[in-house]
Amino acid sequence: MADRSSIEWTEATWNPTTGCDRVSPGCDNCYALSLAKRLKAMGSAKYQADGDPRTSGPGFGVTVHHDALDIPRRWREPRVVFVNSMSDLFHARVPLAYVSQVFDVMRETPRHTYQVLTKRAARLAKLAPLLDWPPNVWMGVSVESVDQLSRVDELRRVPAAVLFVSAEPLLGPLPALNLTGIDWLIVGGESGSNCRPMDPDWVRGIRDQCEASGTAFFFKQWGGRTPKAGGRDLDGREHSAMPSLVSTAPA
Repeated sequence: MADRSSIEWTEATWNPTTGCDRVSPGCDNCYALSLAKRLKAMGSAKYQADGDPRTSGPGFGVTVHHDALDIPRRWREPRVVFVNSMSDLFHARVPLAYVSQVFDVMRETPRHTYQVLTKRAARLAKLAPLLDWPPNVWMGVSVESVDQLSRVDELRRVPAAVLFVSAEPLLGPLPALNLTGIDWLIVGGESGSNCRPMDPDWVRGIRDQCEASGTAFFFKQWGGRTPKAGGRDLDGREHSAMPSLVSTAPA
């Protein structure tokens, strides 16, 4: 979608699909849903399909975009790419054949590193054996509270080179989080007019768990009315650890 991104832990975004449906409390104030509504009103062609008003909204109906598949091939310089900042590749309405096409593009552009994030961990684990996982694909799941910890167990079944967890928006402590096999963890507070506050002790607990397990820890933001309103400092320093980029080969 864009060859540069303001998201702290990536460099670019690519949206071969758009649209989604809310599935857990972390989705309550979804930035992508609100943005899709604005993009539809502006006439953006990719955001004209409406989703179910109970779980989605205007411009946010799940849509595949075959014309977007070649975008990473046109980026000559290596990039770290967040896949589907405006969707979920493992949504039930994204066909396996299309997911496979997205993986084909990622495999055929090894100069880039791709970060794929899903809340549909069960479908991810089901489809994972049917996909060809290249070494430049990082796979993650969103976990905002203890009720979603099972997503991490599903993630461990996936043969991706890098496994990561995004605890954003973090809505509670995660004392039972098992980081076995998890390479990277991102924590972030919620932003926007209805943002829910994040307790610093929740973040400290996860930071300490990462240190004990050897998991790279990235603290993205405290959140607030705007994403950067609260800054990134945790106990006087920023935490920006990431796994090593596994492939920057030319293609």
